[in-house]
Amino acid sequence: MTPDQQHFEDLLEGISRGSTADIKVLLASLRPSEVAGVLEANTPATRRIIWGLIDDEVRNQSLQYLQDDVRAEFLEAMDTAQLVAVADDLDTDDFADILQQLPTTITNQVLENLDGRDRARVESVLSYPEDSAGGLMNTDTITVRPRHAAELVLRYLRLRRDLPATTDALIVVNSRDEYLGMLPLTKLLTADLTVTVREIMNTEEPAIHVGEADTEVAKLFSERDLISAPVVDDDGFLLGRITIDDVVDVIIEDAEEALLAPAGLVVDEDTFAPVRRAVRRRAIWLGINLVTALLAAAVISVFEETIVKVVALAVLMPVVASMGGIAGTQTLTLVIRGQATGQLGRNNMLWMLNREFVIATLNGLLWATIVALGASYFFDDPKLGFVIGVAMVATILIAAVAGSLLPSLLKRMAIDPAIAGGVVLTTITDVAGFFIFLGLASWVYL
Repeated sequence: MTPDQQHFEDLLEGISRGSTADIKVLLASLRPSEVAGVLEANTPATRRIIWGLIDDEVRNQSLQYLQDDVRAEFLEAMDTAQLVAVADDLDTDDFADILQQLPTTITNQVLENLDGRDRARVESVLSYPEDSAGGLMNTDTITVRPRHAAELVLRYLRLRRDLPATTDALIVVNSRDEYLGMLPLTKLLTADLTVTVREIMNTEEPAIHVGEADTEVAKLFSERDLISAPVVDDDGFLLGRITIDDVVDVIIEDAEEALLAPAGLVVDEDTFAPVRRAVRRRAIWLGINLVTALLAAAVISVFEETIVKVVALAVLMPVVASMGGIAGTQTLTLVIRGQATGQLGRNNMLWMLNREFVIATLNGLLWATIVALGASYFFDDPKLGFVIGVAMVATILIAAVAGSLLPSLLKRMAIDPAIAGGVVLTTITDVAGFFIFLGLASWVYL
């Protein structure tokens, strides 16, 4: 266990003992992100106690790290003055994220109470979708002109005394604030004082369009090992910059969504959320799964007489559906990942489909042979072995084709394949598997 983990465990133990003095001492030594972790790991009643024991500055900063549901608990209890104070302790983009959780009337009241400069910055970020480059950007930037000498720029930075967090480069713009390039601080610090910015700036660094999706921004940061990047509009005018900490948040959120969404869970759902809220969110997803299960049951009911005649069919049905489901999920996951990383597109999708078809054929023949031989031996019925063998090969092939094509089809319908792909694929493999297995058995055992 690391020191930080031990510290966290000590704090939770202090909370369980109800020792307010111990809790306050331990909280004082935590970073805002760690305070957020402690709040999320406790029940609502305990959270309110902890919230009252931390300093205002730490309290405000911890808001940016909280899950939406947990953050909403505290925002509901804050007045306009307290919300305005939060703006002083957070970056523009983080404060804008918080405002988006508030009712429009309260958001407007908070904006009216901000000073003109801060209000303009926040409104600029709020005007763009949350999952776009504009929603991620921070308008706090340092810009320089290409004609300035390195000595002048260094003198300007010393006068500022404080640089925005995660500043690895200065942004070079012209007199109209059009983006021209980047000036890395490492180049500036090691350059001759008499050279101009134009001579040492990097014009190859790309600017990110304000409407770019956050996933594409994350991909660009990963491919180019960026720490920060400028954001521009259609005309190339500088609007702000995106920093690596915001991109890491996007990556973590996408990873959590990939894990939780297929189960119908929300990324920002509170672990200790009220029962009523949790029931409402999950009921819809369970209802969708019920419909798919009823479809599979309807197929089975059509072949009821065959199942009664050959009881072993009921024993082996789950094997066919399970093998098809796993084979399809493997392909589906691979294709979704390929599309997310930009490796799969129209040009190579057919190649991928052919590849997955060949893999499914070989795996289908291998395992169908093993299962067919086993079924023939244990049930002393070669016809049963033939039926399940053919059904398995056919189901695995259908699953592979469905897994390859579903992500593209769902995207065209504006449906996230990471969320709906698993449910649709399971329905296809179950219905197809049962229909082929039982239909073939009906024909063989006539």
